[in-house]
Amino acid sequence: MPISPYLKQLRAHVGTDLLLVPSVAAIVRNDAGLILFQQRADDGLWSLPAGAIDPGESPAQAIVREVHEETGLRVEPTAVLGVFGGEAYQARYPNGDLVEYTVIVFECRVLGGELGGLDDETRDLRYFSAAERPSLAMPFPDELFAPAGAGTPIFI
Repeated sequence: MPISPYLKQLRAHVGTDLLLVPSVAAIVRNDAGLILFQQRADDGLWSLPAGAIDPGESPAQAIVREVHEETGLRVEPTAVLGVFGGEAYQARYPNGDLVEYTVIVFECRVLGGELGGLDDETRDLRYFSAAERPSLAMPFPDELFAPAGAGTPIFI
């Protein structure tokens, strides 16, 4: 789903002006420790599986929903790896909408499902090593991609 009904309703009032949006992103690893990245259909940029938190939804519920919608995988969040925000996490979409995200990044364990996006937001899904990951739409720090359990949460 490209935009939630809630954000669509807000956009009807504020137009393309800046919205602060609480969001989640996932580090999902395969058995070899490679990290799953999503190539977005709208602009071709790479990202972690991610999305906005809907009203009434907890961050943990949001990451489970977003990962399933965008990758087809069922996951369980196991740790908060970091919280990121500020001007560096602003994005202007092709339609002119300006958004600034506050992103909670979760480490997630795969419970099941089959890899393949269930919505029209995904062009490609691919696992990469931390060192060979593609350039990302959001400026997450290198430390975020350390092996599972290798560090303490990062707050920016």
